[in-house]
Amino acid sequence: MTEPAITPELVAKHNLTPDEYQKVLEILGRPPTYTELGIFSVMWSEHCSYKNTRPVLKGFPTKAANILVGAGEENAGIIDVGDGVAIAFKIESHNHPSAVEPFQGAATGVGGIIRDIFTMGARPVAALNSLRFGELSNPEVRRLFTGVVSGIAHYGNCFGIPTIAGEVYFDKSYEGNPLVNAFCLGVLRHDQITRGAAHGIGNPVFYVGPATGRDGLAGAAFASQDLTEESAEQQRGAVQVGDPFMEKLVCEACLELLATGCVAGMQDMGAAGLTCSTCETAARAGTGIEIELNKVPQRAPNMSSYEIMLSESQERMLIVVHKGREEEVKKIFDKWDLPWAEIGVVTDTGRMVVRHGGKVVVDVPAKKLADEAPVYQRESKEAAYMEAVRAFRLDGIADTTDAAGDLKKLLANHSIASKNWVYRQYDHMVRDGSVVCPGSDAAVIRINVDSLPITKAEYAAAQAGQPAPASARVPDKFVAFSCDCNGAYVYLDPYEGGKAAIAEACRNLACAGASPLGATDNLNFGNPHYPEIFWQLKESVRGIAEGCRAFNAPVTGGNVSLYNQRGALGAIDPTPTVAVVGLIEKPEHITTAWFKDAGDAIILLGTPVDTADPLLGLGGSAYLQTLHGKKTGLPPRVDLEKAKTLHTTLLGLIHTGEVKSAHDCSEGGLAVTLAESCIVQQTARETPRLIGAQIDLSGIKDVRLDALLFGETQNRVVITCAALNATKVIERAKLMGVPASRIGTVGGDALTVKTATGEFTASVGELHDAWWNSIARAMA
Repeated sequence: MTEPAITPELVAKHNLTPDEYQKVLEILGRPPTYTELGIFSVMWSEHCSYKNTRPVLKGFPTKAANILVGAGEENAGIIDVGDGVAIAFKIESHNHPSAVEPFQGAATGVGGIIRDIFTMGARPVAALNSLRFGELSNPEVRRLFTGVVSGIAHYGNCFGIPTIAGEVYFDKSYEGNPLVNAFCLGVLRHDQITRGAAHGIGNPVFYVGPATGRDGLAGAAFASQDLTEESAEQQRGAVQVGDPFMEKLVCEACLELLATGCVAGMQDMGAAGLTCSTCETAARAGTGIEIELNKVPQRAPNMSSYEIMLSESQERMLIVVHKGREEEVKKIFDKWDLPWAEIGVVTDTGRMVVRHGGKVVVDVPAKKLADEAPVYQRESKEAAYMEAVRAFRLDGIADTTDAAGDLKKLLANHSIASKNWVYRQYDHMVRDGSVVCPGSDAAVIRINVDSLPITKAEYAAAQAGQPAPASARVPDKFVAFSCDCNGAYVYLDPYEGGKAAIAEACRNLACAGASPLGATDNLNFGNPHYPEIFWQLKESVRGIAEGCRAFNAPVTGGNVSLYNQRGALGAIDPTPTVAVVGLIEKPEHITTAWFKDAGDAIILLGTPVDTADPLLGLGGSAYLQTLHGKKTGLPPRVDLEKAKTLHTTLLGLIHTGEVKSAHDCSEGGLAVTLAESCIVQQTARETPRLIGAQIDLSGIKDVRLDALLFGETQNRVVITCAALNATKVIERAKLMGVPASRIGTVGGDALTVKTATGEFTASVGELHDAWWNSIARAMA
């Protein structure tokens, strides 16, 4: 096949600047081949190299005593959870593919993040997702929403992993560019950690998984440019096609293979496919790698070197095997009925050499390709719209005159409403480790010895036909996780919005009874070449980093997704999604959001309204957006010291055994929090347990009613306890420096709220109907 001539136009088509191409020439000492040009294009894309964001990401805290594998080292971070057990977790985006082909884009996003976990040697045990779409009144948005949720459900359900948590927001800014962020968590023993490095000169390199096709061609490069109607149509082939059943076989085969001890290194073929897996494994080990493309299984005839190297066909792994143990590897792959091929060898040259039919088509220094992409210090400038945001005041906003009606409208807001239409399509009970399922502040899973991958001793015993050795005792571990980001907050104040994202995720963990262990982030932004967008990115990272330090939740890894904008629709709201994982000490500390028993005291931890805030917590609020159609005003401030004190105090109260429920105040404010506490519990499928409450806020005077009920002042949690313990709980909280007051009693069939200016009542049945059925009605 004749390769095209390397022209300035072809270089530009590969998204390489003239300066970047000049650097390629300097590295190679000659013009690149067409395949080499494609390889530099994908490896130096933002998606693979972080060339626009690497300096900013250095602001994240990444070190802690419990971190076993840190940010940037491997495919996922790993944290010690005690007793020789560790967890691996990460979040990644599949935004552009999902905008073009929502089902396969979302499905392969799930598949990719699962592979990132088991390539570390961990068994994947739980998944969550963070999704953003335009408004559901738009038929195209409904199509995208349906396709994405179906794709996530298909892949996770077929693979057999519980999708147990997540978040979904709807806003016009995401209309042309939905966000699909997928998270996976796995478990392993400390001695089972596997590295993605090509160690051992002379070791053979194996390919395992389905044959390589033309799907997903240069997907990493596609994800690193603005999405336009033209590019979406042209790049439909850049969307991969997933096979979750194949991935399950690959996962089980790889975990069994690791137990043999014959693996020297393992890497999944994710973004940039065979290119990324070969050059990165060699770069990490300081070795070289040589492969022959004729040996790579191919499902399309006459594939070019360019196509084979840049294909992102799914469910493929690259495995470096200790020399002399090839037959063991082949035996396991054959047992699992998996395609495999021995395609190359580890060398001492430090170079990535690719042959096709014996002819060298790629000869590149592996480390320079993988680790020495150009890095840019982009210009940043405060967004011009911030002047109007800072100037906004409530003077022209009428106070609420129908609190009950406004509450129902907020509960029906698609970003606040129940996401049961989404999660009922997910299997969130498979593997039998789910403890708290979707519907509470944070999901909780149980990890025990059955969750862990097979050990070398267990494998050896099985091969010898002997009884499995007694496993080292592993006490049950209870892991909680949550993901959060209010894009409107970040748009209106990136720094405070970043702090709010990490604070809310950690607050959700505290409400579940967990202390944070670490965080992973997915930074979704527009084009970094625009100074105002890069300013949003820098400021939000600064806020998240401060929050991570305050809550002792170091960043273990993550993903940057830029160029999320589409033509005249413009850029998305900046959305730095944060997923935080925490540990619950004892099963009796597991706490849920819903009210438990009639007669229980309802206590507010935190200040009812931040009167120092000129907007009283209404800036950027769901109330202002839903009832007044305005997305403006500075969002509520986050005092990290107060937040940390609140979380510590709440955990201490939970540990006393006196807290029956805990629910954080976020979108929709105190009234929505109280309503949700009355209606969110499900005792069985489509079987809610509804319970009312009588609330007395009449002692809070001289404040706007809408601010009191719907303001989103930060650092607030609603808890319940037995009435007998209320005084003691309040005094303990105050002793720790947390404002606390009893605001009501659980019971009845309505939510009744008394204020200084009057009283309103809403039946819990009506509130539940507005909240539970809102999305389903929009999708009907």
